[in-house]
Amino acid sequence: MFETNVKLSDHSNYKIGGEAQYFFQSNKVEEIIKAVKKAKQEKLSIFVLGGGTNLLFDDQKFEGLVIKPTMNQLQQDGNQVTVGAGVLISDLLDFVADKGLAGLEWAGGLPGFVGGAVRGNAGAFKGEIKDSIIEVTSLNISGAEPQIIKRDNHDCDFNYRNSIFKEKAGQEIILEAVFALEPGNKEEIQKAIDDKMAWREARQPLDHPNIGSIFKNVDWHLVPKKWQEDEELKSHLKTDPFPVLPAATLIDKTDLKGEKVGGAMVSTKHPNFIINSNNASAEDVKALIKIVKEKVHDKYDIWLEEEVMIVK
Repeated sequence: MFETNVKLSDHSNYKIGGEAQYFFQSNKVEEIIKAVKKAKQEKLSIFVLGGGTNLLFDDQKFEGLVIKPTMNQLQQDGNQVTVGAGVLISDLLDFVADKGLAGLEWAGGLPGFVGGAVRGNAGAFKGEIKDSIIEVTSLNISGAEPQIIKRDNHDCDFNYRNSIFKEKAGQEIILEAVFALEPGNKEEIQKAIDDKMAWREARQPLDHPNIGSIFKNVDWHLVPKKWQEDEELKSHLKTDPFPVLPAATLIDKTDLKGEKVGGAMVSTKHPNFIINSNNASAEDVKALIKIVKEKVHDKYDIWLEEEVMIVK
C-alpha cells in the first residue's frame, strides 16, 4: 500500500531531508483513512505532510509513515468556497479572482497548500486565514478508529500563526476548509494579488530554496522596555495583525546578513530567510538558527521563536 524509501528532499521546498521509510499520498479521504488504519496496525509513527514550504526535514531517515493528503476540490456556493487541503494557495487565488470573490488578496505569492496555511493560520499584509474561514473538516487519527470532525472558526482556536490543528500536531489531518468571501471586481482582485506577489519577489530570496520566514515576528508588548524606547526600533513597528517588531529587523541589526554554516546562509535580501545556498544539510540550518537566536538574545534580550516546523 505504501511507497518505501522515498526522498523527502523531493517533497521539500528546501530540497533538504532524508528518506521516509514509508510514504503515501492520495486525494481521497477514504484512502487516507485506510492508510491511517494500516499504519496503526503496523504501529508506525505518522507524519502529515502538506506542501513542504514551511518545514525542515531531518537529514536522517524518517522511521514511520509520511502521509501527504492531496484533496484538490474547489467548489463555489455563492460567496462561499470549499477548498481541499491539497489545493495550492496560488490555485485558490486564481479560482477566487476568476469568480470575483474578494478577501484573500493578502495571500498573493503565499506558497504551499491550503491545509498548511490553515494549520499555521498563515498571514501577511494585515490579513490572516482565520479572517475568512467559517468551517474546517479534519480527520482525528489519535484513537483506534479515525474520526471526521467539523469545526467552526471559533472552535479552531486560531491565534498568531497557530491553531488547534498545530497544537494537536500528529493527531489530526486537515481535509478541507470553507471560506466566506465578498463579491468584488475581478480586475481589482487580480491586481491586488499581483501587487502582493510583486512585493514578495522584490524583497524575498525566491531564487534559492527556502521555507519562508524562519522566525515569528515579536509581539511588541514582549519587547524589553529599554528597546521599546529605542526610536530606531520603533520606526520598524508594524501591525501583523497586532503590533509586532519584525524578526528581520532584529536579525539585520545584529549584523547577521550573509552569516553561513555549511551550505545554509542568512539571506542578504531578507534576513528572516535562511536559504539553501549550496547543498545545505538540516544540521547546517539548525546550527545557523541556533546562532541567530543566541546573537539576537545577546543583543536585545529577546528569544526569537521559530515559525517553521522542524521535523525530528
